[in-house]
Amino acid sequence: MAFLFILVSQPFCIAGNQQEEKEIKIVKPVSAGVLNFSGDNQYQIVKLKTEKPLRVKVMDQDMQPVVSFPVYFETVSTPPNVKGFLIQNPVVYSDSTGIAKTYIILGSEEGEYEISAKIRGNYQENVLIFKIHARRSNWIFMLIIGLAGGLGLFLLGMKMMSDGLQKAAGDKMRSLLSSLTHNRLIAVGVGAFVTMVIQSSSATTVMLVSFVQSGLMQFAQSLGIILGADIGTTVTAQLIACKLTDYSLLMIGVGFAVQFLSKGSRLKNIGRTILGFGILFFGMHIMSESMVPLRSHEPFIEKLLKLENPFIGILIGMLFTALIQSSSAFVGILIVLGTQGLLSLEAAIPLLLGANLGTAVTAILASLNTNREAKKVALAHTFFKVIGVLLFVWWIPDFAQFIQNISPKGPPGLEEVNLLAHVLPRQIANAHTVFNVTLTIAALPFTSLFAKLVNKLVPKEKEPEKVPFKVKYLEEKYIHNSTLALNLAKQEVIRMGQNVQDMVSDIILPFFVKETSILDEIEMKEEKVNFLRDEIKRYLIKITQQDIFEARVQEAFQIIYTVNEFEQMADLISKNLIPKAKDWALNKLEFSDAGKKELMDYHVKTQKQISRAIEVFRDVNLEKAKAMKAKYKQYRHLAIELERMHFSRLKEDVGKSIESSEIHLELMSTLKMITGQATNVARILLEWSNPGKNN
Repeated sequence: MAFLFILVSQPFCIAGNQQEEKEIKIVKPVSAGVLNFSGDNQYQIVKLKTEKPLRVKVMDQDMQPVVSFPVYFETVSTPPNVKGFLIQNPVVYSDSTGIAKTYIILGSEEGEYEISAKIRGNYQENVLIFKIHARRSNWIFMLIIGLAGGLGLFLLGMKMMSDGLQKAAGDKMRSLLSSLTHNRLIAVGVGAFVTMVIQSSSATTVMLVSFVQSGLMQFAQSLGIILGADIGTTVTAQLIACKLTDYSLLMIGVGFAVQFLSKGSRLKNIGRTILGFGILFFGMHIMSESMVPLRSHEPFIEKLLKLENPFIGILIGMLFTALIQSSSAFVGILIVLGTQGLLSLEAAIPLLLGANLGTAVTAILASLNTNREAKKVALAHTFFKVIGVLLFVWWIPDFAQFIQNISPKGPPGLEEVNLLAHVLPRQIANAHTVFNVTLTIAALPFTSLFAKLVNKLVPKEKEPEKVPFKVKYLEEKYIHNSTLALNLAKQEVIRMGQNVQDMVSDIILPFFVKETSILDEIEMKEEKVNFLRDEIKRYLIKITQQDIFEARVQEAFQIIYTVNEFEQMADLISKNLIPKAKDWALNKLEFSDAGKKELMDYHVKTQKQISRAIEVFRDVNLEKAKAMKAKYKQYRHLAIELERMHFSRLKEDVGKSIESSEIHLELMSTLKMITGQATNVARILLEWSNPGKNN
């Protein structure tokens, strides 16, 4: 076995049988093939013999081994009240390779044991100090619960920070996601921002799946957001790499004080965010302290070395991230390993690649039992990640070298393990960022082509069999996310409004062609409107029963008022016009040509006003709401003018006008009331957007 030598003391002289004096020295030997060959700084359980002996090499001034030279091992210090501590051979003679070795039996107490190795003679002593660390017998159990507890605090802190930020910025997030343009760069920015706020690209992708499923956005719009979300999640890793663990308790104290003492909801949420941030870093501190014994646990180090096989690392990273459903949390764990010097960058990169694949698993699970559009979002996210991994897996050593070149260097003079622990956290965070930014730059120009590919890969769904009418957007699992739940409720209200719009469109036919078969369909739509009314109100009441902002409660009530307006339009048709239409179809009366044209014109304007109401409600557009009110004034004057013209025909004794006058006026009056109800949707928006003002 070839030995390397570390000189740890000054040389000394001894007079031997030879005429000249020879310098004798002792060193701690190092072997390239054996970790911690000298036995210094090894760990063992209390009361057990050390796994490795303490080794000393005796050498002369020519660096040749000295044979049969006595080395004395003595106790320097032990933990207090120790019992059973023993040096097996206090005096050992060097063998043919110059090595003198002895085993240590540790005492009953955990802690640090110091043993000296000396040579003696008619010269100054040469002394080496060895340290042995005694662990409790249950150290593995304590390590596991430390890791589990630290990870629990880490995830709890991340959730608290996410909740605080979401509640403080929920409106902005919802408006950003639900009113996106088709500009890909803007979509990337929005995805990055939202993910930075909610701290998880998995959560953003799950949200996209629900948005696309509910019709809040199109599949093509989601591609840029997916890429941006992957960039946003790297912000968390960069924050974690800042090594703020020393200030974690300060952040916990400040965050708790702000949350506990504040009266306003916004300040409370800021306090919750700071508190979550502190708990996150305190969890990292606990995990880091728990992992200290692993720095010297050889079986664990040997397993980590195997992680440099990229495919094993990718698999482990993917499975672990899918299990905890947060790539940010897994990257945080990698950074904790890095702070202990337990990973090399080349071993960390495959784990990072696997973590990125793991986020796609969460999206796939979320897309189960969803429609085709939502499945395409999950598939797109998975493809992006797979493409990214395939781009990087073949040049991991070069990628690691690039990251090392762009990352801060450690202070000079540190030992290898300590230097690695100093620089690796930032390198891991930078590798995570560079991977996702590079993937976005490479994929963004081809999102349109990619959308076409995914459209071909996901088969079209078969035409569903007729099923009982039910809600389409109201998902109970999103009740606790008020921003998303309110958006889904709005989508259902729009669906309700479209049914009312169809009822208004169809009700004119029996009066013009005396065909009553359409009335059955109108009555069926009225039942759907009533069903949606009840379900939407129930859903909104559940939302308001959650711990949400007062502004969210007010928005829910605004939606309920809009539901009432649409319901009243449906009632006007079912209770006023359907009975009249049935009676009208049984007699031989007809409208005059002029009367028929007037009714048709006003019916078209009523339909337009309903379309505007749906658009104003969907887009929350105050300018269009004001324009809609102005239109209603015109329609009201028009209705008065049309009634005046009808009375003119009665005065002129136009036969058809006289015979149809009652139905004509009833139909005109009902259409005018429906137009007013539609306009009320705009009034509601304006009044609630400008409290205290009379609009």
